[in-house]
Amino acid sequence: MFNSKRILVAPLNWGLGHATRCIPIVRALLEHGHQPYLASDGVALSLLQKEFPELPSFELPSYKITYAEKGKNFKIKMIWDSPKVIKAMAKEKKEVKRLVKEHGLDGIISDNRLGAFYKKVPCVFITHQLNVLSGNTTWMSSKAHQKIIQKFGACWVPDVEGKPNLTGKLGHLKKSKLKIAYLGPLSRFEKLDVPITHDLMVLLSGPEPQRTFLEEKLLKELQGFEGNIVFVRGKIEEEQTFEEQKLAKGSLHLYNFMKSDALQEALNQSAKVLCRSGYTTVMDLAKLEKKAFFIPTPGQYEQEYLAKRLEKQELVPYCEQDAFKLSELSRMEDFKGLAQFESDIDYSALFAVFSKVNENSEPTPTSLST
Repeated sequence: MFNSKRILVAPLNWGLGHATRCIPIVRALLEHGHQPYLASDGVALSLLQKEFPELPSFELPSYKITYAEKGKNFKIKMIWDSPKVIKAMAKEKKEVKRLVKEHGLDGIISDNRLGAFYKKVPCVFITHQLNVLSGNTTWMSSKAHQKIIQKFGACWVPDVEGKPNLTGKLGHLKKSKLKIAYLGPLSRFEKLDVPITHDLMVLLSGPEPQRTFLEEKLLKELQGFEGNIVFVRGKIEEEQTFEEQKLAKGSLHLYNFMKSDALQEALNQSAKVLCRSGYTTVMDLAKLEKKAFFIPTPGQYEQEYLAKRLEKQELVPYCEQDAFKLSELSRMEDFKGLAQFESDIDYSALFAVFSKVNENSEPTPTSLST
């Protein structure tokens, strides 16, 4: 008899990227006969609940991550907030332990939730940041992150192992004792053969207050855009809202959020995309083979690195948030755009990690079934 597993999927609530790239993982678990349980907090949990309303879901302690109002203060803000993050991680470990015991869970998939770990069941960590860029403290932050990853039975990196790849030095180490498996880029979307109806799509996400700062700037700058814009604010609320604004030489269709199916269709129908350079967004746009323009979150080293790297490769142009003007969008014509990497993910092999019984594990009803 097939041995179905109960797996907790717990993405970090830092923007929407960690939650959205877990969507194909949750779908694969279901397709392979497993029972996913969802856990996160804030907008990440809300998004997963909207995508999978039939699945059990639980709220984990919030890390309460916010960005500094000025990019130059990003690292200082992260250091200042670190005590409350450590405190939240301790609470998270206790809550995850309770969930494992109460629901007989067989394993955990943590997407960058550092406390979503329990030593008595197999645990997997998903990250594209084996190296954590933090300026002149990159070596220290990378080693600290790798030490946490070592606790987990496996580390899944959503990129290809060789070159060319999407993450560069973020997702690749010269030497490592980590148990790394490269999945290939993860995306919840598929490329569709549909007509182009939007000249530009604006796709926002990320922690406050920077999400709001960029929204306000773009709504002002794009008033002079010639053509049809679909603008998704990235605010996960109870109900979807829609507003149409007339531009001097076009129109703007403004949504607070879109669920995956609608977002997939809108992206496929868009000629170009204006967005942050978060890694999940990069993977999505590569899957859909889109031309894009990036505005990295001020002070976030990872997004700045990805944006600079992709511009240097003549794939996607970028500029800093404060410097953005409508005229910047014309630069997209001189860039190739992103292209997808062909990769077949062997989910059966990946999920086999949950069939292994840890030395310290306690038998559960599902782990005893055959």
